[in-house]
Amino acid sequence: MSGKSELTSAAVPAVGPGDHARGEGPEAIAYLDLACPHCAATWIKIAELPLCLAFRHFPVASKHPRAPALHAAVEAAAVQREAAFWELVDSIYRDQGRIDDPHLWERARALELDLERFERERRSKTVAERVRRDFEAGIRAGVTATPAAFIAGRIVGRDVTAALSALA
Repeated sequence: MSGKSELTSAAVPAVGPGDHARGEGPEAIAYLDLACPHCAATWIKIAELPLCLAFRHFPVASKHPRAPALHAAVEAAAVQREAAFWELVDSIYRDQGRIDDPHLWERARALELDLERFERERRSKTVAERVRRDFEAGIRAGVTATPAAFIAGRIVGRDVTAALSALA
């Protein structure tokens, strides 16, 4: 075995204990790229909808070279405190112009995270595997671009904001 994952078609995995999910109400899964301006605009509109919203990583490095580092950063924050995951996601989407490492360190300090641990986790194999797992599951389920969402196992790709707002 080569160690590479085989990407075959599959249903979107159901929301489970390993997911980052928040809120109450109908369930939706969002595949998002933290460096994507379209995702940022969508996030601002959907983040507070009355939904149980699961965030799944879908960094598109070919379009957004900083995406993998941003996804690793939010996962590293979650290792220290789950609420820090959501706080960092919100912070990144509110200010897409400040996403380089010094800005991530500033945000980590503002969230009162242990900066050395944050950096260690951000570069860890565990965090990289977590992000990759979401990305590969998205590919298998039919995600081709971001933002994308799933409602009742069906993909919504064109107008995620409208679809999730209607669900709420």
